[in-house]
Amino acid sequence: MGTYLAGIDIGTTGSKGMVFDINGNVLGTAYYEYPCTYPKPGWVEQDPDLLVESAMQAMNDAIGKSGIAASEIRSVSLSAQRCCAIFLDENENLLRPMISWQDNRTPEEVDEIAAAIDPAEYYKKTGYPNSTTWLLSKMMWVRKNEPETWGKTARIVQMHDYFLRALGVDDYYVDHNDAGYFGVYNNVDHIWDDELLRMFDIPSEILPIPEKSGTLVGKVTEDAAGRSGLVEGTPISVGAGDQSAGSVGAGIVRKGMLSISMGTAGAVTAYLDTPFRDPNCANIATAHPINGCWLMEGYQAAAAGVYRWFRDELGAAEVLEAEKAGKDFFVLMNEKVEKVPAGANGLLMMPYFASAGTPRYNPSARGAIIGLTFAHTRYDMARAFMEGITMDMRDMLNAMSESGVAVKQGRILGGPTKSDIWNQIQADIYGIPVDTLKVGDATVLGAAILGGVGAGIFSSIEEGADSMVALDKRYEPDMQIHEVYNKLYDIYCRAYDGLDEKEVYTMISEMQA
Repeated sequence: MGTYLAGIDIGTTGSKGMVFDINGNVLGTAYYEYPCTYPKPGWVEQDPDLLVESAMQAMNDAIGKSGIAASEIRSVSLSAQRCCAIFLDENENLLRPMISWQDNRTPEEVDEIAAAIDPAEYYKKTGYPNSTTWLLSKMMWVRKNEPETWGKTARIVQMHDYFLRALGVDDYYVDHNDAGYFGVYNNVDHIWDDELLRMFDIPSEILPIPEKSGTLVGKVTEDAAGRSGLVEGTPISVGAGDQSAGSVGAGIVRKGMLSISMGTAGAVTAYLDTPFRDPNCANIATAHPINGCWLMEGYQAAAAGVYRWFRDELGAAEVLEAEKAGKDFFVLMNEKVEKVPAGANGLLMMPYFASAGTPRYNPSARGAIIGLTFAHTRYDMARAFMEGITMDMRDMLNAMSESGVAVKQGRILGGPTKSDIWNQIQADIYGIPVDTLKVGDATVLGAAILGGVGAGIFSSIEEGADSMVALDKRYEPDMQIHEVYNKLYDIYCRAYDGLDEKEVYTMISEMQA
């Protein structure tokens, strides 16, 4: 019998199941999409049970494609979207739809948090800038606006914790990284912060149990085995939030290493061996899956999801053209975009489709396309979308550099790394070399590594990463094109500042409400 590892990623728009050998080779993979719902402007919700079933089916199909017996899979763990609030009653029944991390309904609650505790002190305690994204403001909103739901709430968990329970774990466990996103967690001592719990009247017993990533916490039940294709009794280990699992799957397990991730959202993560705090209070300082280490993170509320919007809303002709040619839409668009010069013929896209994240933290910010003329084409727009999403990533890298973290090279991951042209755009905009990975689905690979640690296949996360993570291709920046992008980035920053200072974002978001 062989030794194989299963990993699952429950993302914002789809779930993926994968089977690996201990050298990081992919044996089987499957993916299922699902929707978000938007009850009001700025509100984003999902059905967590639909996400669970999609993840179970993806795992089942991945095993079927792998060519191995499910009994040879020695462990399972997962990564999942973070900052999503699931409210359960005493019988573990769902009380309302899950509030997504992309949801921006809580600016009033964020103001209440800032009035109760100085934002700098809050950042010092938690490592998180005050934001609508974290669960604290979501919990406060439900308590104020849905008192009946709040009165019945016995547990509040995130997607990671909810799925572990569905697989067969006997309680709700949260990894130290995900715990930080509740907004009431001390990520130095890895405990719920009593002062913040009292300040905001959050009972600790309704929160999940914090536990180290890679800790064995249960085994797959008969019911979950039937749904997932895994064998009953397969060891289940605590995983991690998507970006922190991705840091493991990208091999960001030692000092000086940094990853740049584009999924539906985006993130930059840098390895830290101390609980460093950004003196500018801009970057998130959170727990690394390696116990006793930390990550500095910047997050982007919308990344590749914006390009997917371009496909769905503006790319109908190319979707049809791709189908006729037997190509994927994104492969076709790569060919078109390669013919457009850097700077997209003077077109700028601002990717704030779900607010602005690090370092601006503006829930009112909205997307924009600036510079359109009759001469522009959809291919100019496609390149502008790639460049605009990457400009927002550069914002995060700049904030990280200003905090004192060295930014000399990066490992890039996520769906866009399948695009040669977008990878080169990243190198040219950042002005640093970037490396792709042999397994681009780093979140799923990271989850599999954590499962391997919990099952005793690897003695440490570092050993697992050394065994399973491999680099694929390096992209060096063209410094002449980098200068073009420096000019475009200056325009990008001026455009944001002008729209913000003139309160255009605020007025637009109020109209949408």
